[in-house]
Amino acid sequence: MRIFVTGASGWIGSALVPELIDAGHQVTGLARSEASAAALTAAGAEVVRGTIDDLDVLRDAAAASDGVVHLAFKHDIAFGGDFAGAADADRRAVDTLGDALAGTDRPFVLASGLAGLKPGQVATERDTATADGSPVSIRATTAAAVIALASRGVRSSVVRLSPTCHGEGDNGFMSTLVAVARAKGVSGYVGDGANRWPAVHRLDAARLFRLAVEKAPAGSVLHGAAEEGVALRDVAEVIGRQLGVPVTSVAPEAAGEHFAWLGGFLGVDCPASSTLTRELLDWRPTHPDLLDDLDKGHYFHTTATTS
Repeated sequence: MRIFVTGASGWIGSALVPELIDAGHQVTGLARSEASAAALTAAGAEVVRGTIDDLDVLRDAAAASDGVVHLAFKHDIAFGGDFAGAADADRRAVDTLGDALAGTDRPFVLASGLAGLKPGQVATERDTATADGSPVSIRATTAAAVIALASRGVRSSVVRLSPTCHGEGDNGFMSTLVAVARAKGVSGYVGDGANRWPAVHRLDAARLFRLAVEKAPAGSVLHGAAEEGVALRDVAEVIGRQLGVPVTSVAPEAAGEHFAWLGGFLGVDCPASSTLTRELLDWRPTHPDLLDDLDKGHYFHTTATTS
């Protein structure tokens, strides 16, 4: 298949592109910079220049493809305080891509999230977010729109990703936690640290996206969770051991001050099952679990920003 990928040079996209090419697919990737374009070319993909705001570019690229994987999201402005703006841009892109694929029976795979889907309980692929105006429910509305494309002749599916897609080179939540611990001289967790996050290695996530675009039935909801739930205190303990700093609890009311922008996420308990996904697509994660990956040491060789 000829597959159009947005976010193709990003954290998951840069693993998905070789995954698709190795499986015999042709890849066209959206690139918003010269560096991204060069990386995609080096990986063996064709390049379409533009951003997710360039709706005509998205429409034409989707129409010329045999399927689309939409990974791009404006995380920079979302974490900078304008989540609504990022979500609105994402919805416009999704609607444009969906319209271009309507009536073709071609696949359209959307990346979404698991965090906060069903707080305090193990979320399954059958669960939906409560429409309460929260960031989780805003993205869930877009995901629902993609699932609804199944009634318009699109083989649509949504991959809900774990809050941490870990691996060497990660500059997300885990690397930020390491940077905070290094800067503060302590490795912290919120409250008693018993809250759990699902986790998945980026290479296992990339394989799931490939399987989804190849064979997920129309209207599928998939969970990119290799581990159902990893306690955040366990994460803090590995970080503390690796850095040689004390491990300590941070009161929930002090989380924002201690962890900066990450403070609002660290106390969330959001375990999730991927049993139905594994059964549907025969997805079998094979790469290291989160704690094992942290213990390999690569997270401690580089410094992430805490701002």
